[in-house]
Amino acid sequence: MTDLPAGPVPELRQAVWSSLGTVLDPELDEPITDLDFVESCTVSPAGEVSVTLRLPTFFCAPNFSFLMVADAYDAVSAVPGVRRAAVTLADHHASEEINGGVAAHSGFVGSFAGEAVAELDELRHTFLSKAALAGQDRLARPFVEEGLGPDDLAALTLAEVPDSMELRRLRDRRMAIGLPYTDDAPLLIHGDGSRVTSAQVPLHLRRARLQRVGIETNGEYCKSLLQTRYSAEAKARA
Repeated sequence: MTDLPAGPVPELRQAVWSSLGTVLDPELDEPITDLDFVESCTVSPAGEVSVTLRLPTFFCAPNFSFLMVADAYDAVSAVPGVRRAAVTLADHHASEEINGGVAAHSGFVGSFAGEAVAELDELRHTFLSKAALAGQDRLARPFVEEGLGPDDLAALTLAEVPDSMELRRLRDRRMAIGLPYTDDAPLLIHGDGSRVTSAQVPLHLRRARLQRVGIETNGEYCKSLLQTRYSAEAKARA
C-alpha cells in the first residue's frame, strides 16, 4: 500500500498516514509504510481509524511484531482529531495475543503471560543502536572516498556532514537512545557515546559497514518474502 484511498477527511487521513510513517520495523530500521506492511487504513468522518498490518511471514518474531503494532497504535492515537484507533495484525501465528494485548494496553508481558518475562525497551534500544552504527558507515563513506584519513575522520563532527535524510535519521536514532546528536557531536562514536580515536577508525568503520550491509540485506529479503506472500498469484492459490 503506497497511499490512502480518497475519503471524506483528507487532512486527517494524511496525518494518520504520516504518523504510520514514523513507525519502524525495529530490525530493518525502515518505516512500515515504506516496507508495505500496512495492508489497509481507513478513517471515518467521526475520527475513527482502523489499521491492519501484515508481515512477510506467518512466523515473524512476536516481539518485533508486537512492537510494530503497539507503536502504530500509539502513533495513530496521538494524531489530533483521532477519537478512536484500532490497529491489528493479520495472518500471524500470534495475532490473537498481539491484537488483544495492544487493544487492552497490556504490554508485551501481559499479552504473553507465562511466556514473556520482560518488556521490549531493551530490544528497542539494541536495534536503534545497531541502526545508529550503520548510519555512521553511510555518512562516513563519501569522506573515505574523498581520501580523508583516520585523523580527519575521527575529528569530523555532525556539523561538517552535509544535511541529508540520512543525517537526520542518524540524529533521531542517537537522540532516542541518549547518544550525542547535536552539531558538535562526533560523527564516529562508540556505543557508549565516546569518540572513536584515529587508531580505532579502520576497525570501527568495518564494523559499521558490516552492520549496514546486514540491515540492508535483511530488508531486501523481507521485502521479497512479503511480495511473494501477497502476490496476486499467491492469493489466487489460497
